[in-house]
Amino acid sequence: MSVTETGSAHPEAYAHLAAEAAKLDAEDVLREKREEFVLDEDSVYLDGNSLGALPKAVPGRIADVIGREWGELRIRSWTESGWWTAPERIGERIAPLVGAAPGQVVVADSTSVNVFKAVVGAVRIARGRDEARDEILVDAATFPTDGYIAESAARLTGCTVRPVQPGEVPAALGPRTAAVLLNHVDYRTGRLHDLPGLTAAVHEAGALAVWDLCHSAGALPVGLDAHGVDLAVGCTYKFLNGGPGAPAFLYVRAEHQGAFDSPLPGWNGHVEPFGMESGFRPADGALRGRVGTPDILSLLALEAALGVWDGVELDAVRAKSLALTDFFLRCVEAYVPEGRVEVVTPAGHAERGSQVALRCADAAAVMERLIAAGVVGDFRSPDILRFGFTPLYLGFADVERAARLLAETLDTV
Repeated sequence: MSVTETGSAHPEAYAHLAAEAAKLDAEDVLREKREEFVLDEDSVYLDGNSLGALPKAVPGRIADVIGREWGELRIRSWTESGWWTAPERIGERIAPLVGAAPGQVVVADSTSVNVFKAVVGAVRIARGRDEARDEILVDAATFPTDGYIAESAARLTGCTVRPVQPGEVPAALGPRTAAVLLNHVDYRTGRLHDLPGLTAAVHEAGALAVWDLCHSAGALPVGLDAHGVDLAVGCTYKFLNGGPGAPAFLYVRAEHQGAFDSPLPGWNGHVEPFGMESGFRPADGALRGRVGTPDILSLLALEAALGVWDGVELDAVRAKSLALTDFFLRCVEAYVPEGRVEVVTPAGHAERGSQVALRCADAAAVMERLIAAGVVGDFRSPDILRFGFTPLYLGFADVERAARLLAETLDTV
């Protein structure tokens, strides 16, 4: 849809929307969560869909890990400080945020590594049932790494890869389909795909569904168990605020865990990792998704960061996310001259994640100046201004200010 001009030259438009923002902030049930993050009061951070803000609890926790657990206890901390069980313990903290019952989520490695585990594992399960299944369907608009990994997984398993748009998946499914790798939210446009419907279609065709939750975990209810998702992966440094390079998570549905054959059978996923056996015997449950030595510093930073979710209902997060993005779109419509930007994020709530993408011919230069003005979003080639809305620490006054500064910036580029 195009943005229309509805009064960007009139100060009363600013005053009206600023007053509305103040009212919405006063009514916000999540407003106190903002105090749990390190934020600059003189800027607006709209890039939490790339890197979440720092929770205040993290620095002290990491100082203790380094100074006491590593500095004093040293190797004893693997048992005395719970380092060894961190991947599954932190997985249990994440599980409710993605709608998973206990015992199905483990935190380890990067998103890319977990995508590889999940896709190869899904194909092996599918081909164990029917050897004729030799095709992997991949979201044609996926984040590039997912596509690269799917190609590698295909070479390893003797499959072919076919890119398809998510909406075309039901028609593309067939007796050769082994697995389907999809993104819950399109990283460029913010479009939210139909996880329940597409998962059901994949199952009806006899294949397995693998979902990438990088842009939805922590932003909206996912319902992995409720919707029958087979395997899923997600990063923890975006809406989960785990910090730069924080380890990703892997979800393996309980019914598939006995058949899940990871392509990376590391010692850490062995049923007896300290038995030092020459042959690999996988651990029970999602633990077989572990590979090597856990990244303790980043894992424990993530664990501390997840404390901000205490007492938070995901439905409230989703409601605020939609309210924030609705309000931002209204402000952009009111402030930005007609034709200067085009909204590419879907208007319908059922199709919108927690970001807004605007197409702009000179997007790179606009974003550079907007960041200098105190509004931090990001740019995606060739022409997308991307803004992420993290409900735990963003307010409506932030949103109004961002739209106003965007309009002023567009006037100078």
